[in-house]
Formats: sequence, C-alpha cells, structure tokens
Amino acid sequence: MSKEVKKLYRSRKDKMVAGICGGIGEIYSLDPTMVRLVYALITIFSAGTALLVYILGWIIIPEETPE
Repeated sequence: MSKEVKKLYRSRKDKMVAGICGGIGEIYSLDPTMVRLVYALITIFSAGTALLVYILGWIIIPEETPE
C-alpha cells in the first residue's frame, strides 16, 4: 500500500501575496480565506514573528508548476 505524499507548493491560482496560505488550503482541503484569517490572528498575537516565518516560506517553498 503506497500513499501519495502531498507536497507543499505556493499556489499560483489562489494567492494574494505569495500563495503560501492558498497552498496550505489546497494541500489540506481548506478554504484559503480561513487559512488567511487564522494566519492574520497568529501574526497579531505573535508580535510579528509569523510575518518572518511567512517571508522565509516565500523564499523556501517552491511555486507550483503550471499544468
């Protein structure tokens, strides 16, 4: 039994800034708007640390390839 491993990519079609929240929404079958809302709350309550993580993700996570 082989399970296909889902890889995280930055979304090309559902992005506002870098596509990270859209990519997370796609991989976990979540509404990207809800992912963005949760991310915004985490950013507010983490004194901006989540913003640094987002920027690092923008650099590290590859953009999905066009089909």
